[in-house]
Amino acid sequence: MNIIGNKWKPIILYLLSNGSMRFGMLNALIPTISKKVLTNQLKELENDGLLLRQSFAEIPPRVEYSLTEKAVGLLPVLKLLSDWANEAYPEMDFEQCRIIENG
Repeated sequence: MNIIGNKWKPIILYLLSNGSMRFGMLNALIPTISKKVLTNQLKELENDGLLLRQSFAEIPPRVEYSLTEKAVGLLPVLKLLSDWANEAYPEMDFEQCRIIENG
C-alpha cells in the first residue's frame, strides 16, 4: 500500500492500463493534478518499478510512460477495488473501470 496508497497513483496506473501515454495527455486526463505533483508521482512509480519512461531523440523531445509487467500484475487488484466500490457505494456515481483483464 505504500507504493500505490495515495490519491493519484491508482488513477495514473488505471489510465496507463490501456496503453502508453505522454505527460501532456496524462495531465489533460487528470485536470485536478498539478504538473509538479504528476511529475513526482510518475518518478515515484518509475522508481518503484511500476512504470517505464521511454525518451525519444526527437525535436521537440518526446517521452512516453507505460506499465511494467509488475504493474500489469497489479491491474486485477485495482479492478477488484473498483468493483467493490461500485457494489459497496451504489449511491455514488463511479465511472466503470475499463482496465483490460488478461484472459
